[in-house]
Amino acid sequence: MIIKKLLFVSWMLYMVNVIGQQKPNILWVTMEDTSPQFIGCYGNKDARTPVIDKLAEEGVMFTNAFSTGTVCSPSRSTLITGVHTFKMGTGHHRSNYAIPKYIKGFPYYLRQQGYYVSNNVKTDYNIANMREFTKEAWNESSNTAGWWNRKPGQPFFSVFNFTESHQSRTMSQPYKWYLENVLEQIPEKERIAEDAFEMPPFYKDTPEMRKHFARVYNSIKLTDIRIGELLDRLEKDNLKENTIIFFYADHGEGIPRGKTNGINLGYRAPFVIWFPEKYKHLSPWGTSGTVTSELIDFKDLAPTILELVGAKIPEYMVGRKLLGKNRSKPVDYIELSADRADNGPDLVRSITDGRFMYSRNFMPYIPQMRSIRYVEIGDITKEMRSDVKKGTLNKLQKSLFEERPAEYLYDIKNDIWETKNLISNPLYKNVLNKMRKRLDKQIIETRDVHFLPEYEIGLISQTGTAYEFRLDNNRFPIKQIYRAASLSGKRSKKVTKKQICLLEDSNKFVRYWAILGLRSQSSELIEPYKKDIILAMKDTYLPVAVMASAIAYREFGDYEALEKLKAFCSSKNMEIALMAINQLLYFKNKQPFNDTILGVYDMDGRDYKVRAACHVFMRMQKIGAENFTYKRSSD
Repeated sequence: MIIKKLLFVSWMLYMVNVIGQQKPNILWVTMEDTSPQFIGCYGNKDARTPVIDKLAEEGVMFTNAFSTGTVCSPSRSTLITGVHTFKMGTGHHRSNYAIPKYIKGFPYYLRQQGYYVSNNVKTDYNIANMREFTKEAWNESSNTAGWWNRKPGQPFFSVFNFTESHQSRTMSQPYKWYLENVLEQIPEKERIAEDAFEMPPFYKDTPEMRKHFARVYNSIKLTDIRIGELLDRLEKDNLKENTIIFFYADHGEGIPRGKTNGINLGYRAPFVIWFPEKYKHLSPWGTSGTVTSELIDFKDLAPTILELVGAKIPEYMVGRKLLGKNRSKPVDYIELSADRADNGPDLVRSITDGRFMYSRNFMPYIPQMRSIRYVEIGDITKEMRSDVKKGTLNKLQKSLFEERPAEYLYDIKNDIWETKNLISNPLYKNVLNKMRKRLDKQIIETRDVHFLPEYEIGLISQTGTAYEFRLDNNRFPIKQIYRAASLSGKRSKKVTKKQICLLEDSNKFVRYWAILGLRSQSSELIEPYKKDIILAMKDTYLPVAVMASAIAYREFGDYEALEKLKAFCSSKNMEIALMAINQLLYFKNKQPFNDTILGVYDMDGRDYKVRAACHVFMRMQKIGAENFTYKRSSD
């Protein structure tokens, strides 16, 4: 009798949890720092990802899914809000700038629909007041959060973020750490050997490089195992047949030239949606092994989920609704962006139609292998830099360490490793012109606020938000600013003369783009304008003065520029200090700054990115501490 009662109770719980529930459960499974090129279902025969492959085999696999950023925190700011980083000012990695209070984490709206929403565990939303923002968005956000903490029968939206494939595993942590925390966690027969895969052509194929690159395959393998464990629990809890599963990576692979770079390898992410039988009708693509080339990016996910659960979509969410009766029409292009990562500044804007990726480099004097602490500490980077010094790299491999062109155009369908820049190929002139015009239009229409220096976004954030500031054309005349910015990276006598003239413009942001553009011009083109550069060092707008001082020291060895740069490195404003220190990293003669950087590194009140930039400098100069320590402010 007791057994019958227990069976009846179990049956009733099943009825409450599954059959009686009308709204679908939604599970987000996120892996970090992974490009589709390294996953089996995307055609890599060397990969061992059976769990992910099965999801794709039974679900819908997207071949044109893109992160809106190329590093984790900007990517996640768009995922959680549904708003582009270049509208909110959240494109700079691990920044802390304000966004409007009415822009909420979208799970907040699911809570209003009766959903239990949980996040396990990463937030990294890249905004000010993140603790309060997170608390409002989630019922629970912790390393124990999950659907199991909801009320009986309550629909859930749960996020699980797997870090096993993160850049720390694939390159940044010491090799011994990787052996203990990744390789030894994988059954021996399932490990990927160092000779069991093809090397990307932009890396030199040597035993030492293979040793380091095998970390990518094994870290992804371990992630696949962990994802399998989660899905097993979902099934054991009798919830899989009522749950729609989204699987994706937060951006491209965490290796040199991948993550942080504004090219396809940085943007493109693996992406699969799995539908249980009862919800297959919601898929416009079909199910069970469907492959779609439809363009999607991360700003589409928040409105898609809100539409799925019947919640009202806020006006600030302009992404597409991918599912349901009110599904948005597919698009022909999407715009992507890459900005500062860790201590390394950048500004790249890209347009893709899925076949071609056009990227505009607005700071092309910085190479693809820019000096980012988290990349520089990796053994694979050390090996690559050693090969550069030895002169043993081919043209493609060496290009990672050289100044970039102003533009890239890659055929990402037929050249997945982006080895051939088609910018000068006359056969692609029409494609190039079309994408140029499209990108220019998008930057103006979206009023891209990252065409302000980060210093300015920090000032704005003290009393307002960059999102709202950008809408005021008097304060942010984007067309005027972009006319100056659009010259940056174009290297010619004519452009140099225009930029020199713009140094006298009444708008400080125009002057900033004039001097920033001049940084990419050759010494021969800069030489006739020495007096103009020296004068610009006295500009009252600090970002202009910093860049002018950097050019004056680099090109002319100017003593006043040297002293100014030392002062800027020690600035109490972290954005000014970072701007100055990063310029030093690309000087041939760094020695006069050794004592300054050692002093800044030991100062109280320096934030992470400034200390990280100092540490890169110190490693280059072989001075100070070998190991990085982050000493927080004693204030």
